Amino acid sequence: MNEEKKSLQETVSELRTKWAYYDKKRDEKLTVPENMANLYDISYGPHGESNLLDIYKTSDVNQAQATIVNIHGGAWVYGSKEVYKFYCMSLALRGFTVVNINYRLAPENLFPSALEDINSAITFIEKHAGEYCIDKEKLVLVGDSAGAQLASHYAAIFTNPDFAKLYGFTIPNVKIKAVGLNCGIYDPNTRLQNDLDDIFWAYIGQNTDIKSKDFQQKIDVLSNITPDFPPAFVMSSHRDFLLPQAQLMYDLLKSKGIEAVIKIYGAPNRRDIGHVFHVNMNLPEAKLCNDDECNFFRKFV
Repeated sequence: MNEEKKSLQETVSELRTKWAYYDKKRDEKLTVPENMANLYDISYGPHGESNLLDIYKTSDVNQAQATIVNIHGGAWVYGSKEVYKFYCMSLALRGFTVVNINYRLAPENLFPSALEDINSAITFIEKHAGEYCIDKEKLVLVGDSAGAQLASHYAAIFTNPDFAKLYGFTIPNVKIKAVGLNCGIYDPNTRLQNDLDDIFWAYIGQNTDIKSKDFQQKIDVLSNITPDFPPAFVMSSHRDFLLPQAQLMYDLLKSKGIEAVIKIYGAPNRRDIGHVFHVNMNLPEAKLCNDDECNFFRKFV
């Protein structure tokens, strides 16, 4: 078992190094727009750097406005608000206050640590919205890849009291008016069918009894989505390895009577329009996608 854990940690370390290299290369020519009034490294919880958030808005904003909360991707084991700052500032330039959060990563912190942190961040927003031009009555959750899984998971908890009871969460008194689910995985339980899927085991813990009633109830997001789930913009691309998950989520939401749209970008021969392409501010297709998504949000906020 020690050798297995060491191998898992090595796998995670290699992925973190590789993805950090590509994210840095992606953003190396980008700069902070001149008309931003950003606030950095605000503490929202007790877990050090993992519980910091940034807030972005344009310098002309001096009152509450509709607010996007970004939950970064990274296969539950990688990522930070720093990696998403240019993407989030681009959303702020579209007329939103944007809260960009860190959360505890696996395997150092196991499920449901990330969900606990998201709840803490939303609780911080509830208490401090007035200080930061945040409209807590007009919140939108956005996530991509594992961040989309977390966004859908938290939105289900937020809108389903029975589901929330499983976690013991005190749900903040805010309103989540819509969600953006980008290139996500929405049925993570299927990952357990693959014995080689180290990353999901890193998220839940190698010693987890996946057949236990408690785990099965907590990990099952799809069965706990109710008609109260927020309107959703579901997005993927033709070269996204998680493309089938977008249709799965969209079909489920529509079957529940939830307002939703699905958008698939790029083309099968466009390798650069792949997984989470929308965070690459160098791509025209990212602008198109983010315009479409923000236009969807404006219908509800």
